[in-house]
Amino acid sequence: MSPRSAVAVRTVLPPWLAHALRAQRGPVPWSAVTRGALAAGPLLLVAVLAGRVSLGVVAAIAAMLAGINDRPGSRRAAVKRLGGPALAGAGGMLVGTYVGDHVGAVALTAVLTGLGLLAGGISAIGPVASGAGTHLLVAAAIGAGMPVPEAGWTRALAFVAGAGWLLALRLALPTPGAMTGDFRFDGERDAVAGVYDAVAGLLDATGTEHATARRAALTAALDHAQDALTGPRLRRYASSSAERRLHAQYAAALPLAEAATALAWAGEPVSARAAEGPRRLAAAVRENTPTGPLPAPTRSAPALRALDDALLHAAEAFDQGGGGDLHTRRRGARDLLRTAFGAGGREYGLRVALCFGASAGIAQALHHSHWYGQHTHWYWLPATAVFLVKPDLGPLVSRVLCRAAGTVLGALLFAGFAAVLPRPEGLIALVAVCGALVPVSTRHFAAQTAVVTVLVLSLVMVGGEPQASVSRIAETLLACAIVLIVGHLPMPGERGGQVRARLAAAGGAAHAYLTHVLDGSDDRAARWTLRREAYRTLAEARTAIALAAHELPALARHTEGTDEVAAVLERLVDTTTACAVHLDDSGRLSPGHRAQLAELLGELAVRRDRLGLTTPVPTLPLAV
Repeated sequence: MSPRSAVAVRTVLPPWLAHALRAQRGPVPWSAVTRGALAAGPLLLVAVLAGRVSLGVVAAIAAMLAGINDRPGSRRAAVKRLGGPALAGAGGMLVGTYVGDHVGAVALTAVLTGLGLLAGGISAIGPVASGAGTHLLVAAAIGAGMPVPEAGWTRALAFVAGAGWLLALRLALPTPGAMTGDFRFDGERDAVAGVYDAVAGLLDATGTEHATARRAALTAALDHAQDALTGPRLRRYASSSAERRLHAQYAAALPLAEAATALAWAGEPVSARAAEGPRRLAAAVRENTPTGPLPAPTRSAPALRALDDALLHAAEAFDQGGGGDLHTRRRGARDLLRTAFGAGGREYGLRVALCFGASAGIAQALHHSHWYGQHTHWYWLPATAVFLVKPDLGPLVSRVLCRAAGTVLGALLFAGFAAVLPRPEGLIALVAVCGALVPVSTRHFAAQTAVVTVLVLSLVMVGGEPQASVSRIAETLLACAIVLIVGHLPMPGERGGQVRARLAAAGGAAHAYLTHVLDGSDDRAARWTLRREAYRTLAEARTAIALAAHELPALARHTEGTDEVAAVLERLVDTTTACAVHLDDSGRLSPGHRAQLAELLGELAVRRDRLGLTTPVPTLPLAV
């Protein structure tokens, strides 16, 4: 299909169907492919040779789940992104094994439903928490249903070992093509360089129709770099000169991003010379070399003068490399609990609990009525429902369609492989190949489902169970039906709670940022922290709104109009940034800035009241 015809198809198809046909693009992550090939397959081989096949299956499942979370970024961020869900999965394995061995079907269903409620609420906190919730529930279902002779604590250790092996590979193996300097920081270096490239891209697009998209790309680059640099650490501050240098280079990019945003807000094109400096800084970060002479832009406007000053500051920071503030706002336990048990967390938690509990109850009923025959893998039904109910993986109908198609394809492929491959060596090799394909398959949920289906069926057969492709298809279709029904059930409170919660957080962050700027504070570090928080929460709200817009009309109507509120908030934050740069230059707002702020605040109040949102709307002080 040509690009032109693909665009035509997307314009004809409804959003919920067009999303299911869309796939991400990008280069093959060869480092992740290598780690995937060295994770589940070798673990299973060692377990088979040692005569502990069941524990090898558990470890391989953990490595597979960790491989799904193995995304580009820094090693420090990978510790949190892979380690947190692994520990949650070990806890789920322990709890699931205990309740599966000691309670009946009704009590087991009740316990799993309670776990679903807890995991769903926690998942509203963020991506890592969502991954932890997924691992918790999947491991609990496996622990309760998989016929493994070992005790629960042994299974939990095997789960940690499997995910820990992939994490060890992530920490030890260098990224291909990123051997400049200390390879331990190749992810951080690439992320910080991406910020300077994004600044240059925004400067190139200033005064064009692409400026808004480039500003969003700059926000994404800043978020990625911030996450890459703020992973868990044993010491409070950066302990090596290379890491301190990267922190200084990231901090030096913030005033550049502020000036570029102010120029984009003004809408007047700038010369190509303005973007040359950030590009040279990006190359210096990526190659770990001195900056050399930087071309200075003209100083004919406040934003251009701010850009020139930021370039001079960046050159000085690159030479000294003495570290810098990452301008992050730490979320305390109270904030996390408020998110987990707020409107968004409650709605999501109830849906996860209903889907997980209903699928577990139905699976128990079918299992005890011997619908499964000699197969004892009733845990597949609730484990499948966990992935289907996760909004991280796309809109509801898109997830269901992709899951069903991917499972059918994967089951048919495995049936063919199982008929010709020798056992167990052929199946172990198939597990290794599928592990290598997992990082590539994450670009589309159907492809990921097909690869995971082949991998899991291989593991089950190596563990001693017969070929189960047909029952796997039946259980997936049943899980799809359960999740579709629960997804459209009315819930207590207002629908679209997750979107509204994200939008309220974005409104609060924008309010705090505007208030700080209009108060005339000289604390630029605090201003950049508030600015980062405002843009990050806006990006999260935009993502949630986009997913909700691609649901079926019965669900999408509950969030209609929220995209317009987000657009007003974005313009307000951009205007606030332009005001901050102007205040630094002249000390007072221009009439144009005041008029724009007043117009945006009025429009925000109207749209907020129309939708019944709790987004705060600040007032414009007359003294500014």
